[in-house]
Amino acid sequence: MKLADKTVIITGAGSGVGRASALLFAEEGANIVVADVMDDWAAETVRLVLEAGGVAMPFHCDVTSEADVEATVAAAVSTYGRLDVMYNNAGVTGLTTGQTFDDMDADGFSRLVEINFRGVFNGCKFAVRQFKAQGNGGTIVNTGSIAGMVGFGSVVYGATKGAVNQITRGVAVECAAVGIRCNAICPGTMPLTNFIMAGRENAFDDVDNDYVEFASTFQPNGRIITAEDCAKAALFLASDDSINITGILLPVDGGYTAR
Repeated sequence: MKLADKTVIITGAGSGVGRASALLFAEEGANIVVADVMDDWAAETVRLVLEAGGVAMPFHCDVTSEADVEATVAAAVSTYGRLDVMYNNAGVTGLTTGQTFDDMDADGFSRLVEINFRGVFNGCKFAVRQFKAQGNGGTIVNTGSIAGMVGFGSVVYGATKGAVNQITRGVAVECAAVGIRCNAICPGTMPLTNFIMAGRENAFDDVDNDYVEFASTFQPNGRIITAEDCAKAALFLASDDSINITGILLPVDGGYTAR
């Protein structure tokens, strides 16, 4: 019970890494706020948590909106009494397979920046405010990417994740003295989540086996990265197991960034 009685907000918890984390964190005793812009996805995550004997509530949250993120934090505190962990997980990739840097249009650029970077900024900002108001610290976990650590193909996506990685370090340093920790997981290739190039209408479709095989070749250990791999890494950073760790970028990448 690594998160017994702790209140955790997970953005993008309606699917993928967010859903896997909600299930694992609840199993470890946390009260989960399942925050997502997709209300039906969030409701299904809550159903799965409750079915497993956990505690969770859904909350509509567009992470690009300060008002939505602030309201999500307020709802967590109103319902469960406090906020202990903010997991800024919501993020997107580009929508066009094989798109090159010079093909990126203004709308695609804005979408990536608004969701991936502003969304994490908003989550960190309102979590820090709440933690300071409570007066006894707190924990932030962000979902970065190895694409923000090394060149990995999608240039603008990688740049937004580089921003996530850097805001993680900056918040960690600025807030360490008031007991707030801030770390990030940095996943490699995850073909079994709806994160890669999927539209909302087919987000939960089965993935072609040939693509899964291809994705496994990206990692030196020959294995794909799963949502559950990421959830376990995030749990470590969210729990007191990492009490003296802050400002790190934890690759979950089968050795990719070690090459």
